[in-house]
Amino acid sequence: MKHHEPVGNHLVASVLRARSGETTGAVLSRLRSEKPASVELVLVEGERGRLEGVVPMASLVAAGEVRLAELMQRDFPRVTQDTDQEHAASLALHHAVDALPVVDKEGCALGVMPSQALLQVLRREHVEDVHRLAGIQRETAQARHAIEDPPLRRVRHRLPWLLVGLAGSALATAAMASFESTLKQTIAVAFFVPAIVYLADAIGTQTEAIAVRRLSLTRAGVAQLLAGELRTGMLLGAILGLASFLPVWLVFGDPRLAAAVATAILAAGTMAAGLGLALPWWIARSGRDPAFGSGPLATVIQDILSLLVYLGVVRAFGV
Repeated sequence: MKHHEPVGNHLVASVLRARSGETTGAVLSRLRSEKPASVELVLVEGERGRLEGVVPMASLVAAGEVRLAELMQRDFPRVTQDTDQEHAASLALHHAVDALPVVDKEGCALGVMPSQALLQVLRREHVEDVHRLAGIQRETAQARHAIEDPPLRRVRHRLPWLLVGLAGSALATAAMASFESTLKQTIAVAFFVPAIVYLADAIGTQTEAIAVRRLSLTRAGVAQLLAGELRTGMLLGAILGLASFLPVWLVFGDPRLAAAVATAILAAGTMAAGLGLALPWWIARSGRDPAFGSGPLATVIQDILSLLVYLGVVRAFGV
């Protein structure tokens, strides 16, 4: 959800104000002496400062010596200081105007929202919309620091997660070592470790990109999204497992090895899809930047689980 940001944050009160009975020459003369901060609009005021209309500066300069009443645009779009800035920018675009007069609840002129402010709002809202479509919910201070911090500070933020990954790789090595007898008995078992680990990582990476985007674009709960991703991972794992079953059987001549590889791909794909959504969500909920931690942490957990599942299935199938 976007936060309400009012037009009042961009209000410029130092503007040229005039009466409808004044002439253009008199107003231009005052312009040189008053030197207001914004010169895009002349606010024509009536009794008690109520805004009667607006004269764009271009019209004022181009006109001859006439009264402002003849140039004044009474139906010129206007906003209040509580109007949302995005709505104000859209209003300015719709009416093709460069600035907007700002009034209070009684219609009294407070100032203008100048063209520079409108451009800044349009750019900011555009960036937010692009981020939302890309699956980035908001520009946080953590995200900006991740981009703008000097190298040593970036290392300080990223190194702990990589150390966790290093520890996880040691656990993966220990897991492989615990199945040494199985690997010695059938060396072909080791041939499929890189493929199963890679497929699990690939499915998890896809899930991180797609599922986190869904978190930004939908109002569905995490449980619902997690259930959907688990089903998706299971289907992907089943398809990839079936696709590998026959080639492994034909090449190695061992249906039990082929079945073990196919089953491991199915299980690893399902787990990777769940972790790809659950870990970034958990890291963000804990107040940390998921950009630093979700990749290394998800990768090492997926690798360890994939290895354990594969080697456990191999042992269970008696390969």
